[in-house]
Amino acid sequence: MHLLYPALVAVLLFCVGLYGVLARRNVILVLMSVELMLAAVMLNLVAFDVWLRDTLHSGQVFTLFLIALAAAEIGIGLAIVLLVHRNRGISSVDRLRETGERREKAQ
Repeated sequence: MHLLYPALVAVLLFCVGLYGVLARRNVILVLMSVELMLAAVMLNLVAFDVWLRDTLHSGQVFTLFLIALAAAEIGIGLAIVLLVHRNRGISSVDRLRETGERREKAQ
């Protein structure tokens, strides 16, 4: 198997995810972009596992751990986003920075 094709697809996926993280303002789209970046890493792990003919299949094992990590990240991330949206009514990353809690100076 040629390593070039899955590596090229993984690079493209990672670049699309990185662009989404840097350019998007909606928190849900940022979370989806992070998932794209994780998918690119998983594709690289499996491709290198097949290319190296690893007998322990450690690339596939790490991919299973990454799938569990991605599921936990989405679950917790969506819970936080829904809670912030319910309390403040916004889901824009820039406006979330502006509405941060301000500390009052002690007199």
